[in-house]
Amino acid sequence: MGTPWDAGTYDRSSEPQQAWASDVVARLEGIATNATVLDVGCGTGRVTETLLALVPRGRVLAFDASPDMVALARKRLGDRAEVWCQDALDLDLDKPVDAVLSTAALHWVTDHDRLWVRLARALVPGGRLEIQCGGEGNIDGVREVIEAVAREGAPELLGWSPWVFAGPRDTESRLSRAGFTETRCWLEERPTYPKDVAAFVRTSILAAHLDRLPEERREQFAAAVLAGVRLPLDYVRLNVSAVRAAN
Repeated sequence: MGTPWDAGTYDRSSEPQQAWASDVVARLEGIATNATVLDVGCGTGRVTETLLALVPRGRVLAFDASPDMVALARKRLGDRAEVWCQDALDLDLDKPVDAVLSTAALHWVTDHDRLWVRLARALVPGGRLEIQCGGEGNIDGVREVIEAVAREGAPELLGWSPWVFAGPRDTESRLSRAGFTETRCWLEERPTYPKDVAAFVRTSILAAHLDRLPEERREQFAAAVLAGVRLPLDYVRLNVSAVRAAN
């Protein structure tokens, strides 16, 4: 079972994710206006909505592993995009697309060797891949606070993480094996000041941790983590640009 998301709170507190995403969407400018684009891990559909303007004569597809996120995305997008619920590792399109985009999502996928193969299969030869997700070093300070709080009263969380924060070198190797070329991978520090720190930390960072705890212990754990974090949150983004090989 995937991470249970509070989609409404995420939607209201995700200004940082939207800011990061705007840079990635800009990398697709110039794409054919009749192209088909897939948004992987679409969340509540805010980024998906911006893709519609890039391909006014094309199609926008989007999916997310969270039913609650998908429900909110469908409400936002109506029939302007095709939205469904699916795990990224199960992706198997009937027809490949011209471009795949994903923002602030793929660090939640635990098997990156399989992930990039799935995304390659989703693209036509020559299709473009534009990705941004948590990368090596992401929220290291926050993770230290989580581990310290876990030592004091949440032993089931000690040494556990729901994320894969990969680095550029390993990612480039995986992309090459999956059939990508023209690959660029780089890290970018994005110090983050959420407007509502409590909502952001609980929803965007601690959702999976809280789900592993009994309900009666969740608030105490979240409050202890919030007491220990300091701004700016030390976000590091892994950026990926690549092209599906022609053969």
